[in-house]
Amino acid sequence: MAMQDLLESIQNFDTNQLNDINNVGSWPLAIKAIIWIVVFAGALGLGYALHVTNLQKELAGVQASEATLKQDYEKKFFEAAHLEAYRVQQKEMEESFEAILRQLPSDTEIPGLIEDITLVGLKNGLTFSSIDLQPESKHEFYIEKPIAIVVSGSYHGLGSFVSDVADLSRIVTLHDFAIKPRGRTSGTDTPGSNLTMTILAKTYRYNDERG
Repeated sequence: MAMQDLLESIQNFDTNQLNDINNVGSWPLAIKAIIWIVVFAGALGLGYALHVTNLQKELAGVQASEATLKQDYEKKFFEAAHLEAYRVQQKEMEESFEAILRQLPSDTEIPGLIEDITLVGLKNGLTFSSIDLQPESKHEFYIEKPIAIVVSGSYHGLGSFVSDVADLSRIVTLHDFAIKPRGRTSGTDTPGSNLTMTILAKTYRYNDERG
């Protein structure tokens, strides 16, 4: 029988012949068929494994993308739910910004600001040696105008002067304090009653030149 002959050819096959690839033609048909089946199965298994690996990578990428999309959706949903509140907050910020801008003096108000500083000093019993405007410094949204001030008086008078200048309706910041004794002008002066302070006051105006 053909099946019996096939089994006998497999039983009588010398496995050492497998080492001789050049003699494949002399191998029994059954052995050739088995080898082809093994090779085909191996190729099929390898292809399946590679395909499954690629699918797993794609799945991992889709899952990561899904997580990102969920976070983006949650963020946008939150923003949409609070859009009206954001608009109200934006309007409040714009109004606050406009209020701040109104506190920035224009060029024509600088003399008035210097006059206010002078009146504050005189109110606290101080004597001004000099009030000098310094060159402007331009920034993106504002222009900075420094004013160098040299003033003399008592310790408490100088302290009140600094406090009162900071409380002016216009924005004025004070920098680079330096205080030193001026010296006694009479025998009745007490120590520290006559001091000289140099200070740099800075005021600001909106930079409407920035295009």
